[in-house]
Amino acid sequence: MGQRNVLIEGVSGTGKTTICDELLRRGYHAIHGDRDLRPDRARERDRVFHSDAERAAFVHAHARWDVTKVRDHLENRHPGLSFFCGGFRNHAELVGLFDAVFVLEVDLDTLMRRLEDRPEEEFGGKPAERALIKRLHATGEDMPKGAIPVDARKSIDQVADEIVRTCRKIGLLR
Repeated sequence: MGQRNVLIEGVSGTGKTTICDELLRRGYHAIHGDRDLRPDRARERDRVFHSDAERAAFVHAHARWDVTKVRDHLENRHPGLSFFCGGFRNHAELVGLFDAVFVLEVDLDTLMRRLEDRPEEEFGGKPAERALIKRLHATGEDMPKGAIPVDARKSIDQVADEIVRTCRKIGLLR
């Protein structure tokens, strides 16, 4: 755990993985939540789906972070600031553990362009997954409330700069 902990969220395709990589490159402590905090995905692999839309809905609904893993990271007491980057549905259990929450936002055209470039095996790479993401983008239904919006249409350097600058402004970084 950092002395302070920040969550970076957003719908698929807004840049959570990319911003995590950039923060790591800059020397910050950052955790790829979608890779490191998700429980084993055996339920998804072992389940039979009747359509891509059914699979997309299941995967999205079960995109949860393992509460024990998150708490383990939080108790690790990493000095400074820790960035947790990724999307998860069990916000109610975890969002209160963070000192600040950012949501990466893009317009629909940018989002669809990014998703169309994804390989099929990555979430958002199939038409049914893109349709679900498009609906979630429109409704904002599964984003944490009260988060700090970040315009993720900018270059990755500009997005990272904005997040770091805001963290300084609100007293999370010196």
